[in-house]
Amino acid sequence: MTKKYPLPPFTEETAKQKVQLAEDAWNSKDPIKVSEAYSIKTIWRNRNQFINGREEVQAFLKDKWKNELDYKLKKELWLYNDYRIAVRFEYEYHNAAGQWFRAYGNENWEFDDNGLMAKRYASINDLEIEESERRL
Repeated sequence: MTKKYPLPPFTEETAKQKVQLAEDAWNSKDPIKVSEAYSIKTIWRNRNQFINGREEVQAFLKDKWKNELDYKLKKELWLYNDYRIAVRFEYEYHNAAGQWFRAYGNENWEFDDNGLMAKRYASINDLEIEESERRL
């Protein structure tokens, strides 16, 4: 079975590593690379969508980055315990019409023994911004 290091139980150091690895993967905008951090049967809630399994994750991400152009993400560790990590994040992108957005939110992650994310629950809000207001 595939293992995705660092493995639980998490320490502050390994939780921060897991968050940074997730940020780096998402900023690659590579749906395959990102999906490899999730279990085959991962369960997601992303805004109002429910996504089940790695294949659905890949399809979701492929569609996301077709619509969220010049995407850039920053994640920050909020809390952690042995098998769970909570993060806050913000990301910026623009749509095809050129309107920029900053999205804010939080995610709750639960990992299996192999370090793969089994559950991801994300709450996200978008704010229209001017290009001159970008921070990322």
